[in-house]
Amino acid sequence: MAGGFDLILKGGTVVNQDGEGQRDVAIAAGRIAAIGDVGASAAEIVDCRGLHVLPGVIDSHVHFREPGLVHKEDLETGSRGAVLGGVTAVFEMPNTDPTTTSAQALAAKVAIAHHRMHCDFAFYVGATRENTHELAELERLAGACGVKVFMGSSTGSLLIEDDDGVRNVLKAIRRRAAFHSEDEYRLRERMNLRVEGDPSSHPVWRDPTAALMCTERLVRLARETGKRVHVLHVTTKEEAAFLAGHKDVATCEATPSHLTLAAPDCYQRLGTLAQLNPPIRDASHRDGIWRGLAQGVIDTIGSDHSPHTREEKAHVYPKTHSGMTGVQTLVPIMLDHVNAGRLSLSRFVDLTSAGPARVYGIARKGRIAAGYDADLTVVDLKRRETITDRWIASRSGWTPYNGSTVTGWPVGTFVRGRKVMWQGEIVEPSVGEAVKFAETLTPT
Repeated sequence: MAGGFDLILKGGTVVNQDGEGQRDVAIAAGRIAAIGDVGASAAEIVDCRGLHVLPGVIDSHVHFREPGLVHKEDLETGSRGAVLGGVTAVFEMPNTDPTTTSAQALAAKVAIAHHRMHCDFAFYVGATRENTHELAELERLAGACGVKVFMGSSTGSLLIEDDDGVRNVLKAIRRRAAFHSEDEYRLRERMNLRVEGDPSSHPVWRDPTAALMCTERLVRLARETGKRVHVLHVTTKEEAAFLAGHKDVATCEATPSHLTLAAPDCYQRLGTLAQLNPPIRDASHRDGIWRGLAQGVIDTIGSDHSPHTREEKAHVYPKTHSGMTGVQTLVPIMLDHVNAGRLSLSRFVDLTSAGPARVYGIARKGRIAAGYDADLTVVDLKRRETITDRWIASRSGWTPYNGSTVTGWPVGTFVRGRKVMWQGEIVEPSVGEAVKFAETLTPT
């Protein structure tokens, strides 16, 4: 193709379905127009020599807290952190106030996110007993990435802990549903194991059996109903091994936190800042998740970005809030693992772009290929930086990785051909639009 490009990323090492190689990427009208030696005719040329150009990183698991809990985060601040961290699209969870459980609530989120968020977006519809009969319609609405079910660790109408409730949800839907998989009944039975003032008792209470029991139940129900499920934040070696035998119905996610941190060290160093649901466990479980990742069992990496204020995290355990920031640190933490030899760069790409595209059926994203959205994450694999609280854009203003030095850093974020972030600066804000999905395309 001879010219007329809006933008060319010149001379970078492109990582896509062809492998790795030094190529140009030309962009026109927000789409990838050509790959290879494309010449130099464009309105703007970005020198990417010495850098790697990856398909745009998709964080398919974030909590941005808007509406209702914006003292922790909102769609603008959360997406600011996303693009500063090299993330081009996010899927946001329904446990806001009010919850995202109706067509009206979903439409309201889409409306306030459009051209206010800095990256592209989609929202989960929360399943409740009251809206189960509506889910088949709700999951097909514009801006919906699918249905989210809390089988544990939730309150109010979003909790569906029993087999009949989950079975009814699965019968109602057609798309793959995402699940928080912890057995609520076992969690209730074991609440007395929480030790006041001791966050290291968190994984004792929420033990590996609670996770495995629930995942086994979920897979059985998926088979019974003939439906597809996605198990979020796998935290146990037993789950990783079990899910290897059920890849026809179940995909699964790991988080950078559960691949990086381990008990008891994290609780000794970070206290309640390390408190998550499901919890950070000991190194044997972290190693088991890595084995699952190496064997191809893990399909996606999601940050589970769940910000809380320092004040909320400073309460005496167990009155503290579970969750930590993560969307901005996903790329540098995982690139550090790449440089340490724990996974290849191509596997990182599979987990953060091709994987989410495959699991969720994303249209026109997840690859560097002609005709696809020009969503690109540009990284410097050799750059060493220290992650600090000051760098974090989240309204909560902290990260569990404060003071951690990593090798590998995001230097550019391109969303549908727009250079949103370059070298740590947001250069074109508020470009975010709703992600489209192959299973919900509408006639034009």
